[in-house]
Amino acid sequence: MDKKEQKGVAVNINLDSTPILFTDNIFMTTNEDGVTLEVGQKIIASDQIRIVTRIGMSRTHAKKFVAELGKLLAMTEGHLQTGEGKGN
Repeated sequence: MDKKEQKGVAVNINLDSTPILFTDNIFMTTNEDGVTLEVGQKIIASDQIRIVTRIGMSRTHAKKFVAELGKLLAMTEGHLQTGEGKGN
């Protein structure tokens, strides 16, 4: 069981039952109540996409998600270009 610390909260991950799902497509829908992300994978040698998971969140949480993802990508951008800090 892997543990990650997040601002004083212990987050537990069961690596046997929580796979990392690769995506090459994301469909996003929103309304006044929230946002839904449908995460998909293109099926090889076809014009089809298989939805592998769906994620729903409030509009407030979606705004926080976008802000934090932007910070993370900006922070790691230089590392990717220079090859430093691999694994970030």
